[in-house]
Amino acid sequence: MTVLRTPDEAFDNLPDFPFSPNYVETPDGLRMHYLDEGEGPVVVLLHGEPSWSFLYRKMIPILVDGGFRCIAPDLIGFGRSDKPTDPVAYTYASHEGWLTAGLSAMGLGPAHLFCQDWGGLLGLRLVARQPDQFLSVCAANTFLPVGNVGDNPAFMKWREFSQSVPELPVGGIIKGGTARPMSEAAIAGYDAPYPDESYKAAARKFPTLVPLTSDDPEARINAELWANLSRYEAPFLTLFGDSDPIMLGAEKFFQQRVPGAAGQPHAIIEQAAHFIQEDAGEELATRLVEWLSDIPAA
Repeated sequence: MTVLRTPDEAFDNLPDFPFSPNYVETPDGLRMHYLDEGEGPVVVLLHGEPSWSFLYRKMIPILVDGGFRCIAPDLIGFGRSDKPTDPVAYTYASHEGWLTAGLSAMGLGPAHLFCQDWGGLLGLRLVARQPDQFLSVCAANTFLPVGNVGDNPAFMKWREFSQSVPELPVGGIIKGGTARPMSEAAIAGYDAPYPDESYKAAARKFPTLVPLTSDDPEARINAELWANLSRYEAPFLTLFGDSDPIMLGAEKFFQQRVPGAAGQPHAIIEQAAHFIQEDAGEELATRLVEWLSDIPAA
């Protein structure tokens, strides 16, 4: 398996990103990068497609000041993590396995989870499989799909674009999924891990891994895991953007089906699109600090 590793100099001079890299190794020898900032109860911050831990640069300082330790991994194929070049390497199951192994290697113990986009498609599986390892969950612009995704025109348009565009414009995709202005430096920050198209196999593959119909094997797995989420009683918060055509409305499923969502301060964030951390990172972090401060650390 050919594996690429983005040169360290590609990450020099990123805006508002003074964080030091940390690494663990998966059982198959891939290096996973993560940020580890602050002290206190652990908050795991999971990114999705096609972003990386740079997405959390606005949230981490506020969470750290609020007394929390932030762990923000880069999924394999993204950010500073290793990048197999063969698209076949990337499956729903392989991503789940890599993330599970990476978090285990970090030795975190029970933690709070914040997840967005594929961070939820993966992270919510982990919660369903090991609910005792997650003290709380905040889901933002994400879901655990069991089918019918093919009925979503906005998602299908994105899926078609991701597979047909000659060069995948990662920074441009992030900009297109925001509702507020982005600086050119920030757009370049999302492009930084990908010197050329050979580094983008994971970003290309992710949209095709979302199970479109209920007979997809991964949809059936998710349906089984929903049974576990439907018994999850720890605090469960939804913070969704008002300008996300793909995910808006999904928050209602969590609120109706997850017991821990009852009575929580759910919110729809104004002027926030799919990449809600980019649009409203400071507001998200402030809401999280207030909410998490009332949840026992263990």
